[in-house]
Amino acid sequence: MKLLEKKTALISGGSRGIGKAIVEAFAREGAQIVFSFLKSKEKARNLEKNLKKITKIKAFETDLRRPQSAKILVKKAIDEFGKIDILVNNAGIIRDSLFIRMRKEDWNEVIQTNLSSIFYLTQEVVKKMIKKGSIINISSLFGVLGNKGQVNYSTSKSGIIGFSKSVSKELGAKNIRCNVVAPGFINTEMIASLDEEMLKEWRNNIPLKRFGYPKEIAQACIFLASDMSSYISGEVLNVNGGMSLI
Repeated sequence: MKLLEKKTALISGGSRGIGKAIVEAFAREGAQIVFSFLKSKEKARNLEKNLKKITKIKAFETDLRRPQSAKILVKKAIDEFGKIDILVNNAGIIRDSLFIRMRKEDWNEVIQTNLSSIFYLTQEVVKKMIKKGSIINISSLFGVLGNKGQVNYSTSKSGIIGFSKSVSKELGAKNIRCNVVAPGFINTEMIASLDEEMLKEWRNNIPLKRFGYPKEIAQACIFLASDMSSYISGEVLNVNGGMSLI
């Protein structure tokens, strides 16, 4: 039996990067999937088409910065599959700038997309989880350590950790678990666009001497979504190649 067979997963930001890897990995493990996307329409439709060969899957274009959009997405998921067993909050953006120069618009957009959207979507999903559920929120190494030039991003990702720990305490009695995966440096489109000298410096600071792959984050999510982690809640799983968090 596959690890997520007979489970339905709702995954936000599932069209590319880490989100796409999670969608693909969950499909291989037998989950039925609803995933959201905002701008990558072609990529989302191609992913949906390819994975329909192995599982039931549906993609919806959704702006989760709006509470009503989260409500509509959850309704569509329930209409499509009848239940939601797993929620993965992955949608996120960056708008980097030094703190003193950061535009208020960039602060607000990152907080709304990375943090408020999790509140909106999680609140709607838990109303539909019956007796059991797993919520996985994607944070970041910089949500733990902070990072210059990323006050908005680091704040949003740190907020995810506090949110998740609090939610785990409130929902534990309903057998709904809530955990965090905090990736380190992962080979995504964002990494590929950066200066090679900067990448070399970062790589040298990682004990495993390499960047991670999206599939390695997806594997951590499979563990937390499956019954293998049935007694784990309120935890942060750091997937960062051994980087020190002190």
